[in-house]
Amino acid sequence: MKTRMNDMDLLREYVQKGSEQAFAALVDRHLNLVYATSLRQVRSPQLAEEAAQSVFLSLARNARSMKPDTILTAWLYRVARHAAIDLMRGESRRQWREQIAFELANMKSDSSEWAHIEPLLDEALEALEETDRNAILLRYFQNKSLREVGETLGTSEDAARKRVSRAVEQLRLLFSRRGLAVGVTGLAAVLSAQAAHAAPAGLNATISAAVALSGAAIHQASTIAATKAITMTLIQKTLIATAIAVAVGTGIYQARLGIQLRQQAQALQQQQESLAGQNQRLQQERDEAAKKLASLQQQLGRLHSDTAALAKLRGEVAKLRAESRELAQLKAAAAGNENDPAESAAKSWMDRVKKLKERLAQTPSQTIPEFQFLTDQDWLDAVRKLKQLETDSDFSQAFSALRSAAKNEFAATVQDALGSYAQANNGQLPSDFSQLKPYFSSSVDDSVLQGYEFTQPGTVTEKTGSLIDQDGNYYSSRFQIAQGSISSSTTTEDALHQAIQAFIAANNGQALTDPTQLLPYVQTPAEQAALQKIIQQSSPAK
Repeated sequence: MKTRMNDMDLLREYVQKGSEQAFAALVDRHLNLVYATSLRQVRSPQLAEEAAQSVFLSLARNARSMKPDTILTAWLYRVARHAAIDLMRGESRRQWREQIAFELANMKSDSSEWAHIEPLLDEALEALEETDRNAILLRYFQNKSLREVGETLGTSEDAARKRVSRAVEQLRLLFSRRGLAVGVTGLAAVLSAQAAHAAPAGLNATISAAVALSGAAIHQASTIAATKAITMTLIQKTLIATAIAVAVGTGIYQARLGIQLRQQAQALQQQQESLAGQNQRLQQERDEAAKKLASLQQQLGRLHSDTAALAKLRGEVAKLRAESRELAQLKAAAAGNENDPAESAAKSWMDRVKKLKERLAQTPSQTIPEFQFLTDQDWLDAVRKLKQLETDSDFSQAFSALRSAAKNEFAATVQDALGSYAQANNGQLPSDFSQLKPYFSSSVDDSVLQGYEFTQPGTVTEKTGSLIDQDGNYYSSRFQIAQGSISSSTTTEDALHQAIQAFIAANNGQALTDPTQLLPYVQTPAEQAALQKIIQQSSPAK
């Protein structure tokens, strides 16, 4: 079975042997792509035929200089597009408008989507990366299989499938930015059905004959014997005359054409510069309007949040003022006459707060991240009911009160943020801290947030609240914070009192930091069961 020759093999046979059959095979293989690309630019079947002939004559002239790894499909697409643009510039503005009107009146699209996609297609293809553009051209403009696309691009069939899918998605995004909404599946279907217009019957034969005639002039530099009657358009005659002129070293045609092109190009350039300036101004105005709209939306959200929080802030201010007055009175009493019983009590109260802070600095294991939310009043309340602060039990009670107060303060902060978020988002509730962070009234460290999680939208739950204090008491608590409620569940385990005391005695009063440290000190089955329960509850939730 004879192997089908690839593009570059056919081109090499044409260059080395002058094989007209090889070049005709290339024309048959790529004519639809070249014709469809030209037609999208010039909107005229006659002009598209002339552009297609120009492209294949250019291929014949440049065949010797083309690199072996050239993807001929991509090369022909670029040359076809530029040739069609050059052909448009060669027509007068009046003739061009008349031809456009005539052709648009007679051309019918098989798809309403294609009617919107077609004017933007080539500009979008130019915006793609070269490899993505080659994948689109091979797959949809030449109807090659994914295996053939992979072979041409030097990759596997699966990689070619991914490359084509990604390129179609990039095209869809480019169309979307131009205001044309189309799905990936729909875009692929439209490209498959519409991208490659069939060239008119007989055009390949005309091109092959023209190339053969011009090729003889290029390779042999001799007089062309026109022994066959070939029906040629004006552009065909001009191109063949150009090939002969190149062979004999004259530039008459190029000089005349150059003058016309310069005049046309100047007019088109002025129009393009004017349109580009208008387009740039419109884009700037659109961007500025979008920024203003976003700013107004943010201001509206903040206004809703500020209005709702104003009444709550007023209440907090009144509470803080009352606490400040009470604290000032206590400090003044402590600095006054110690013989007055009330003043002595106030001084003792302040001393207990000071002692509690010193003890906490010595035992950092008793600290929790929520302590950053404690107020002066919270410290006073922690020792209010304790007449003295001497034993480990006294300190354990005070630390427990501080932990509860700190968690309540943090819970109130979270509640305020949840309310602000809901008001700014039409009653919706957040599902993670990244959404809630902007609504905290003050900065909250990640060290605090790491101890909590969203168990459902709008509900924050403490991951673990387990603790064994120096007095041998085990506390397990979990805070649950919602927009309108704060709840906690606390259990106490005292079955390990003897084991904890034995650990403390054996370790010179060192506090427990991990329940597993008690393993060598449990004696009874009840203690072992209680310790296993504590270890399980103390493990982080997964």
